[in-house]
Amino acid sequence: MRSAALRERYTEVCESLHAACQKYGRAPSSVRLLAVSKKHAVEDMLALYGFGQQIFGENYVQEALGKAAVLAASGLEPERILHLIGHLQSKKAAQVAGRFALIHSLDSRHLADALEKRLADGALQPVLIEVNIGDEPQKSGLAAQDLEAFAEYLQEHCPHLELQGLMCLPPVFDAGERARPYFARLRKLNEALRTKTGLLLPELSMGMSGDYQAAIAEGATIVRIGTAIFGPRI
Repeated sequence: MRSAALRERYTEVCESLHAACQKYGRAPSSVRLLAVSKKHAVEDMLALYGFGQQIFGENYVQEALGKAAVLAASGLEPERILHLIGHLQSKKAAQVAGRFALIHSLDSRHLADALEKRLADGALQPVLIEVNIGDEPQKSGLAAQDLEAFAEYLQEHCPHLELQGLMCLPPVFDAGERARPYFARLRKLNEALRTKTGLLLPELSMGMSGDYQAAIAEGATIVRIGTAIFGPRI
């Protein structure tokens, strides 16, 4: 019964994403669905993988690593399908570096240095810079005015960190079109950074259940959706 409900919700979300892409003239292949699986059972993740879901987002390092062990024991490659989307403390860099397909929440030189130190054996770690897009003092993320200098620092001092683009959490939550100006700002910041650094910066991680359509309209390449797929956390 639970598997059937999970499949139904997943199918509805996929169809909705496809419709949003059509509405805003985006190729469906240009937007990836990240199933946010934090505090949901790894068995549900395995079921979703069987339905065709390719990538999963985790917020908490210990929970993610525990699930990674189960995924590996099931014959999957967690380093290819798990994304870390929550705030990351520098002291946990050793547990994280090289073990995730993408880290969405790089936001300081201290964290970058800690990750780089753990990647000295030659492994590469794809990352996104988290931008505090609403300039909110209570939130993590890099200030927009510091973005260019930080990207240059990564290029000069962190050769094992592959900068792929930007991520944000808008100050309005589940607000639909009200979030769109913040997504537009992140897109423009990414475009400016691409010009300045010469990097491709193909990824924009933005948009969740209540505002992913606005994010897709503004160029999101990864949308992060959890409850709409998995249902309420137990």
